[in-house]
Amino acid sequence: MEGTSGRGHGPRLPDGGGRLGRRALLVGGAAAAVGAGVLAREELRHLWWRAPGVEKARVEGAVDQPGAEWVAASEANWRRADRPGDYGVDRVVIHVVQGSYPVALKVFKDPAHGAAAHYVVRGDGHIAQTIRELDVAFHAGNRTFNERSVGIEHEGWIDRPQDFTEPMLRASARLTASICARYGFPPDREHIIGHVEVPGSDHTDPGPHWPWERYMRLVRQARTEVEGTKAAVRRV
Repeated sequence: MEGTSGRGHGPRLPDGGGRLGRRALLVGGAAAAVGAGVLAREELRHLWWRAPGVEKARVEGAVDQPGAEWVAASEANWRRADRPGDYGVDRVVIHVVQGSYPVALKVFKDPAHGAAAHYVVRGDGHIAQTIRELDVAFHAGNRTFNERSVGIEHEGWIDRPQDFTEPMLRASARLTASICARYGFPPDREHIIGHVEVPGSDHTDPGPHWPWERYMRLVRQARTEVEGTKAAVRRV
């Protein structure tokens, strides 16, 4: 997973680098970042939303997925953003904790851990959201994929197929289908991938026992239900 050196008063340069001063974020004040070179200019290109009056209002404890429980990850394990305004979202990355649901939440709260996913799904189907989808979670071990994806962790171990319970798979599939619908990308294996499939990843999850065929069938079914619900609401 992607490491981080912690958070300060301003957004960092590309992950692992230094920080841009607050003045460098304001429209008309970009000259303050000239000394940071090309990387700073690239970062500024994605930070237009930090100008006064532009940033979206945020409600503490708000969730993107109805029914999810908010359990905040440490701010050291993610980067503030304004997705999809600054970074388009077109991937879901499936993870397995290699441990329990409480363990996942504990390490995501730990600023020394350096990584966290947006969601954690428990064996009984309960979902915790730990990072807003607006923001970039350090979960994929690849900066570009972090910026373009939503990460979903699942309780369990990759060598224990019994850990991938029916309630877990159905809840996760509904979550994934909702994410696909929110950002307008298809529910297929090009856009829904395992951590092992992220370029440069040294992780093997979700492992050989993750039931991809069944999971994708559930995702497509859930996506049809999501679209049906949206159409019904439009008719009212």
